[in-house]
Amino acid sequence: MVVITLQRNKCIGCNYCVELAPGQFQMSKKDGKSVLLHATEKKGFHTLKSPDNSILESCEQATKACPVKIITTKLI
Repeated sequence: MVVITLQRNKCIGCNYCVELAPGQFQMSKKDGKSVLLHATEKKGFHTLKSPDNSILESCEQATKACPVKIITTKLI
């Protein structure tokens, strides 16, 4: 299971996550910040739990590329 977390309120809208993991992220047309698709939100943290381990590599690349370090990716 892959767990991805995004602290959306700290997003600066650089778009790296969308470029590296377009199946999991997109940019909001309303505020220009990243959206973690199919995520649940709790206290400002948007979390996606996916049984699809094939998304791990692209999400780890997005985590490393994020200049404000607001994305985490874990394999549990």
